[in-house]
Amino acid sequence: MGKTTPAGKTGAPAPALITRVAITSDNLSDRGGLTLFSRHIRNVGLFPHVRRLFGGLRKNGKGAEVSEIFHQLLCFLVDGTSRHLVYFDALREDEGYAGAIETAPERMASSHAIKRFFYSFGWGRIWMFRRMLRQLFLWRLNLERPSVIGFGLDSMVMDNDEAVARQGCEPTYKRVKGFQPLQMTWGPFLIDALFRGGKKHGNAGDAAGKMVRDIVSFVRKHYRSDVPIVIALDSGFFDQKLFDLFEELGIGYVCTGKLYEDLTSLARGMDGSGWSQFDNGRQLWEYFEFGNRRASWAKTAWRRALYTRPVYENEQRLLEFARPDTVIYTNLGQGGPIDSLLSAAGHAEWTTPERIIRIHHSRGRDELVHRALKDFRAEQLPFKSFQANAAFYYTVLVAFFLFEAFKRDVTGTVVPPTAYATRVRRQAIDFAAKIVRTGGEILLKVTGSIWERLQIHALWARSGDPPPFAWA
Repeated sequence: MGKTTPAGKTGAPAPALITRVAITSDNLSDRGGLTLFSRHIRNVGLFPHVRRLFGGLRKNGKGAEVSEIFHQLLCFLVDGTSRHLVYFDALREDEGYAGAIETAPERMASSHAIKRFFYSFGWGRIWMFRRMLRQLFLWRLNLERPSVIGFGLDSMVMDNDEAVARQGCEPTYKRVKGFQPLQMTWGPFLIDALFRGGKKHGNAGDAAGKMVRDIVSFVRKHYRSDVPIVIALDSGFFDQKLFDLFEELGIGYVCTGKLYEDLTSLARGMDGSGWSQFDNGRQLWEYFEFGNRRASWAKTAWRRALYTRPVYENEQRLLEFARPDTVIYTNLGQGGPIDSLLSAAGHAEWTTPERIIRIHHSRGRDELVHRALKDFRAEQLPFKSFQANAAFYYTVLVAFFLFEAFKRDVTGTVVPPTAYATRVRRQAIDFAAKIVRTGGEILLKVTGSIWERLQIHALWARSGDPPPFAWA
C-alpha cells in the first residue's frame, strides 16, 4: 500500500508551505566563516607591515588605504566563490558580505579600484612580496621550532592556454601555454617563489641557486646558525653546479638522478645478494648503494647514489620489465658538514639509506602543496600585463600562506589542517550568519546547530588570539 501524505492522496507531494517571497532588511551573510578569517589576519598583526611596504601605492587621500585593499583581496581569495575580479562589484552591493569581513559597505572596493591597484605595481614593490613570504615563514618556523628543516624546490605550470594573450604566457613542458614559477616549500607552506614565463624550466639560469642561497642565509641569520637543512629535488635540478653550491653551503640534498644506460646496465648485472629491501608500510622497495661520478663532473666529484625499484604495487608484484627504476643522488652520509649537524641535532639516522629513500618519497608531499595552491585559486591569471599578473600571483601566495596558518591556528579542531581549500570552505567558511547591532555592539549570530557543530565559541576565541607576527 502506498504512503499517504498529509494531503490525503497516495503518492502525492506534501502541499507547499511557502506562499510568496519578499525582501528582508536583516543583514545576512552566507560566508559567516570569513569573519573568523578576517579576525585572524587582523589580530596576527600583519597589516602595519603591509602599510609600510606598499603604502606608497596610494597616490591620494581619496583612495582606499592599501591595507584595506589587501584585507579585501585576502578575504576574496579565501572565499573563492569567483576567480573574476569583476565579482568585487557584486560584493560591493552585498552589505552582508561587508559585515562578515568587518568592513563598512561604503569602503568596499570596486573591480576598477582593484585593477588599478595591481597595475600600479612596479618591480621594486613586487619583490617586497618575497620579503613578506620569508617573514611569514620565519613566523611559523619560530612557532614550530624544528630541529631539522626540510625544503622542497620545484617549478609549477600554471595553465593559461585558453586565456586571452598575456605577456609571458608561453609553451610549457606540459604542452600548454602558461606560466612556470619556481617555488620553494616547507611542509604545507609555500615560502618563496620566482614568477616566470612558461618557457623557463625548473633550473633555468641561476634562479634556483640564488633562491636556496638566500633562504639558507635567512634561516641561519634569523633562526639558528647550526640547524641542519636538507632539500629535496626532482631530476630537473640534477646539476653539478647546484650540488657544488649545496655542499659549499653545508646543507644536505636528495635529488632524483637521470637513468643513464650505464646505470641501468649496472642494475641488470647486480645479482640478488647485492640488493637490500626497504618497506615503507605500503610498498616494498629494493635498492643498492654505489658511488657515481658523471663524465661532465670534476674528477673528485664522486657522490653517493642509491638505485631503487618497487617490488610490488597495489598488492601486485611487479615483473622485472615493469619496474619504474629510480636513481637518487645525495651528500648525506658522506662525512660532510651536514652529517655533523644532523648528528649534533640527534638525527644521525637521516644518513641511512632507508631515511634517504623516505626523504626522496616526501617530494610527493611537496607536490601536494602545489595542488593545494591550485585548489585554493584557479591557475588562470586576470591581466594581460606580466607585471600586474606577477603582483596578483604573489598576493595569492600571501593569501594561501595565511589560509594555511588559519587552518592550523583556528579551524584545525573541526576540519583537518591537511584538507584542501574546497573542503574548508564548505565546512568552516560557507555557513549562514546574521550581523546584528544591539546595545552598542555588533553581533554575529548563527543557528544552534552550527554553533555546536563548528564549536563557534572556540573558533571565535582562537581567531581573536592568534600567534603574533613580528618582522625580524
